[in-house]
Amino acid sequence: MSVLIISGTDTEVGKTVVTAAVAAAAMAAGRSVAVLKPAQTGVAAGEPGDVAEVERLAGAVTGAELARFPEPLAPATAARRAGLVPVGPAEVAKAAAALAQDHDLVLVEGAGGLLVRLDDTGATLADAAGLLRAPVLIVARAGLGTLNATALTAEALRARGLRCQGVVVGSWPAEADLATCCNLADLPEAAGAPLLGAVPEGAGTLPLAGFRTAARGWLAPELAGTWDAAAFRGAFQR
Repeated sequence: MSVLIISGTDTEVGKTVVTAAVAAAAMAAGRSVAVLKPAQTGVAAGEPGDVAEVERLAGAVTGAELARFPEPLAPATAARRAGLVPVGPAEVAKAAAALAQDHDLVLVEGAGGLLVRLDDTGATLADAAGLLRAPVLIVARAGLGTLNATALTAEALRARGLRCQGVVVGSWPAEADLATCCNLADLPEAAGAPLLGAVPEGAGTLPLAGFRTAARGWLAPELAGTWDAAAFRGAFQR
């Protein structure tokens, strides 16, 4: 696995912090990592975006951003309103493949959910994953409503012949309610893929050394971590 697509079930689910955790765990295992953001929206020129946040949290990754649009909208809409050229899946695939020549792992972080439009042709991150033949890691919410969103994302992947690498909970709360605890068992069923981690709420505010040290403990061995899904689930059984 040299390229891994990271997509959320929605916006603001913790994709960037999960991307940073995956990068940190991979680097701790001795792998070189690049992070690609095809389209950064809602950030003005000169302001730090998601790639900068991954670099801050994870450390010495190679960061790349293909396009930036100032309004916090879907990439296709943001590009159109700004009068700028959108980024298509072929450009994403070309950039990721180039980074893969010199890195052990390339993480491609999407914007919002899997089927958010990149351009006015209706192309999406899923199309880029198809061109790359890359697996997709789903970042999901912890609580009520996440099962439907996760199932829909996984179904969209299967319909396109794409492989779901697994699911990571993007922000595991300090106080987990009943639905959240039950979702630990139900998320793999919804996704048809394993639960590969749970990043704690507020992880992005940890001291940098603490984040990098802890990241492996939030992720399963498939993501170069030490997290045990069964043990974690057992701690929250009700």
